[in-house]
Amino acid sequence: MDDTLVINEIYLSLQGESTFAGLPCIFVRLTACNLRCSYCDTAYAFTEGQKRSLAEIRQKVNKLAEPFGNNLGQTAGLPISAALDPVPPDRPPENGCPTIHRLPLVELTGGEPLLQKNSLPLMKDLCDDSFTVLLETSGAHDISAVDSRVRRIMDLKCPSSGEVERNRWENLQQLRSTDEIKFVIGTVEDYEWAKQTITEHELQRVCPLLFSWVHPLAPEQQDKSLKKVPAGQTPISRQELAEKIIGDALPVRFQVQMHKIIWSPEQRGV
Repeated sequence: MDDTLVINEIYLSLQGESTFAGLPCIFVRLTACNLRCSYCDTAYAFTEGQKRSLAEIRQKVNKLAEPFGNNLGQTAGLPISAALDPVPPDRPPENGCPTIHRLPLVELTGGEPLLQKNSLPLMKDLCDDSFTVLLETSGAHDISAVDSRVRRIMDLKCPSSGEVERNRWENLQQLRSTDEIKFVIGTVEDYEWAKQTITEHELQRVCPLLFSWVHPLAPEQQDKSLKKVPAGQTPISRQELAEKIIGDALPVRFQVQMHKIIWSPEQRGV
């Protein structure tokens, strides 16, 4: 098998989303996606990219991680650059102590990483290198073959995405407490759909749930291939979404894309 992946970019930044938000993270952005969500802010990754060997990718990741040193295995107190494992309510820390992870984190994102089969051995290799590995995936592809050490952050596409019919519901049976489900919400209809989906599948018992507000796209991000928001839907503001979560006492984590607050929303490599 050809041991290459088509890579759009590899860079070090802060994790902007998920329960790991705010921690240093190396992003490996893969090229290509078979969905065209209305709010997609990385349309440049649909086609832009270069072939790189798995060895070359690992070398680049390890080079970016060098300044952090080997912050695993320290026993005299917590390492300065240690990350605490976000623990679901039904899974108390072992021996009363949180898990320590090597920093920076490494996340495979896209595009859609699972479109390229060699993303699987790459994630395994990175786990073997003692990295905490995150996978951002659309939820339209089978996640069962992903290494069990990887934290899978899986979308469930809401109606305004234009891709709600692409959700692979069988994936719900594969999720573990260390995974996360993300709902990207841009309309009132999205919110109601997400709330109903959580109730129907009792998702609060499965893993952490994320509600991510749709940040408006800059003009240069509005790729012509993206789906349109279905007619008749009502946009929801960031504040309205937060207030609805509070008012309905939903068991979810509200999140914004932190990197878009720190840097320009359309800036790449952050």
